[in-house]
Parts: sequence; structure tokens; C-alpha cells
Amino acid sequence: MEKLNIIKIGGNIIDNPDALKKFLSNFHQLAGYKILVHGGGKIATQMAQDMGIEAIMVEGRRVTDEAMLKLVVMVYAGLTNKEIVAQLQGLGTDAIGMSGADANSISAIKRPIKKVDFGFVGDITDKSVNGKRITDLLSLGFCPVFCAITHDGKGQLFNTNADTIASALAVGLSSYFETVLTYCFEKKGVLMDIKDNNSFISEVNKENYPILKAKGIIADGMIPKLDNAFDALGNGVARIIIKHADDILDENVGTIIVNS
Repeated sequence: MEKLNIIKIGGNIIDNPDALKKFLSNFHQLAGYKILVHGGGKIATQMAQDMGIEAIMVEGRRVTDEAMLKLVVMVYAGLTNKEIVAQLQGLGTDAIGMSGADANSISAIKRPIKKVDFGFVGDITDKSVNGKRITDLLSLGFCPVFCAITHDGKGQLFNTNADTIASALAVGLSSYFETVLTYCFEKKGVLMDIKDNNSFISEVNKENYPILKAKGIIADGMIPKLDNAFDALGNGVARIIIKHADDILDENVGTIIVNS
């Protein structure tokens, strides 16, 4: 089975033009089949402020009303996605910009209203990823670049967490490839001390994960990222690692997530 690298790039890298340029140069050099998944960075929040649209966050997740949905689609699937695709094309990677609606590649269901109504936010299911369609694109030599927008198959677009999309792609394509999922951001991995970039933990497993959470070492947005990672490892993904965006060509650095 051939290897497929799925790389998710964090918003803090997208917000830094020099860091993004360096990352994309390294991504271009990554051999074999590959997919890039990106979030939106701060530009959507800034544009919302400029347009008088209130940006509401609950537990690190964006509440997406109709006005905010229009904005994030324009930014994520438009400006951010096409700037990344254009830079990759300039480097020689034949990238193709994708939302979940394109080629019906990733569907979602509207998040149920519980304590919070998140609005037009899509949740992924175990049938969301259209692995055959995406594999067809890869076999044609394209490098899909996915933004954080999905659809319900009935004409409705959704805002969907980019980390979750990356994990779902890794699971959904694991029957076609040996999928390796890498979460890249501005730190060297999961850190013991958030202020010390050299304090990264080499391995997070099912034994030390609850301990690290209880101590507050792993908290906030890292928790759903790791929850998704453990779930993905249990559903066919070969390897998951969290690392600095500068290190994607080095397989021996970062925090490895181990499902044991």
C-alpha cells in the first residue's frame, strides 16, 4: 500500500507570510502522494470586525451564523485557499483548491443544538469522506488543498473544524493508502511548558494522556486535536505526529501519538 501524507497547517503559520512561504517550500519537497489541510488564521476575525460582524467563540470554536458563514466561505475557500494554491503552483506542485462540496469530497451534518447553537457548523460522520473521488484526484497527479468548509449534499455549506477534517481524511483514505497525519503549527510538539519550545513531549499515549490533561499540560485546543488523533489511530491511520511547521521533512522530530 502506498503512503499518503496528510498535513494540517495551523492558522498562526498562515498569518505569517514568511513562515507560510517556508512551510510551502518544504511541503513542495515532500515526496509522494500528499494532501494539505488549512484553517483560516486571523483574517476572518479581522474581516468580520471590519464589516461589523460579531465574532463569537465558545470553547475555542467559532459560532457561525448566516453572515459569518458567508464571510468564512469567502476567506477560507476563496482568499486563503487560492493564495496557498497559487504559491504551490509557483513552486511546481500541481495543487487543486478544495472545499468539501467540490467533487462531493467531504459531507457533514449540521451540529445539533445542545448547550450552544453553533449555527452553520458541520460535524463529520464516518461516511463523510468520499475516498474514491479524492483518490481519483491523487492518481491524476493533483495535490488537493482542503479548506475548512464542508456541505450537507443538499446545497448547504458548513464551517467545519480543520483539525477534524484532517483526521477524517486520514481515516477515510486509510483503505486506499498508508495514511500518515501530521499536525503542523508554530511549536515543536506537545509541550510540558508552553513557554519553553524545547520542552516537547516525544510521545503521548493512552496511559500518559489523561495524566497530562489532569495536570493542565494538555489543555484548550490541544484536547480535541488529540481526541481526534486517538480516534483516527483506532480507525486505520498508520501514524500521527504533531510538530513545528519547519520540520515536516524530518520524520524523527515532534510528538508522536501512540494508540497504546
